Amino acid sequence: MTALARELGEEIGWTGPLSTDPGFVATFDYVTGSGRRARQYTFSVAYRGQSIALSAEHTSHRWIHPVEAGDSDLTVESAQTIREWAEKHS
Repeated sequence: MTALARELGEEIGWTGPLSTDPGFVATFDYVTGSGRRARQYTFSVAYRGQSIALSAEHTSHRWIHPVEAGDSDLTVESAQTIREWAEKHS
């Protein structure tokens, strides 16, 4: 959880406690654009109105409904992970 808190702080300026869904941690392996193998971890974190302050690595953010994930610029694997999480919580 320490690494997740650090990443959220660095990427979107998140501060304060994390409230995660302990029943949801998804992973998948992929090959990066530079050809390196990597593993993505996806967590469900409760959003409670914190302001979003993007790091210089990002240019924008948006909230989407899980059914819109497949029509977004998410990877196929990320979109599927979000849809599966939403189905479990609907």
